[in-house]
Amino acid sequence: MTRILGIDPGLTRCGVGVVELAKGRKVSLVDVTVLVSSKEAELDARIGSIGKQLEVLIKKNRPDVVAIERVFSQQNLSSVMGTAQISGVAIFLANKYSIPIAMHTPTEVKAAVTGSGRAGKAQVGSMVAQLLGLKEVPRPADAADALAIAICQAFRGVNTSTSYTKAQFKWHEAAKSATTKSKR
Repeated sequence: MTRILGIDPGLTRCGVGVVELAKGRKVSLVDVTVLVSSKEAELDARIGSIGKQLEVLIKKNRPDVVAIERVFSQQNLSSVMGTAQISGVAIFLANKYSIPIAMHTPTEVKAAVTGSGRAGKAQVGSMVAQLLGLKEVPRPADAADALAIAICQAFRGVNTSTSYTKAQFKWHEAAKSATTKSKR
């Protein structure tokens, strides 16, 4: 079985969901929670708080891969910054524990879970509950989203190179090749 920790990054609320993938694309719930930080606290304290909570969950759940939602644009700049900062903390922690990471866009997550990249939150939540055999949709939405991210990674495969688009993969391979050649 493969254990996947999915993260819906956020500075105020950070969803974390852990699933196990068995043969036949069967996913089961291991853990789900939403990490929180106080809006009144200083930025460094908020990032540190989420980071410490996330590290506890990584140690507890010992995932084979960490899947993180990739946010590429939003209207609210401060929201994007908070999301990016928590994504950075998650990437750092995965690296610290030698866990590969995968990044997935919201469209990729929706498509993997529902079959449509344009699915709404209610559809995604409903499919998460159905796929995990839950009686209710996990609440709040950050919890369901984190599980959807983990399920997306489960269905796309644990090979973290699948988180790249074709163009990104070619760029990554070219950069890797150039680095290898320069070391000779």
